[in-house]
Amino acid sequence: MLRSISLALFLSVIPATAFANSCPTIMAAIDAALPTATLSEADLAKVKDLRAQGEKLHAAGDHAGSEAALNEAKKILSM
Repeated sequence: MLRSISLALFLSVIPATAFANSCPTIMAAIDAALPTATLSEADLAKVKDLRAQGEKLHAAGDHAGSEAALNEAKKILSM
């Protein structure tokens, strides 16, 4: 019985840790695209703000919010 509960708990935690690791990957992709981006000053400022917001949310443990902000930045960068 304890083995079944432990296995169920373990299997429920694995997907959460997998998705939590996508935030740094998205941030790295944005960082790589920024130097060659041809955006207006306003769009560039918005991307940088969204990127910073995504990092802050990731550090706070809000991975869904982080990914939303980072994906918005990617959309502006046309990634």
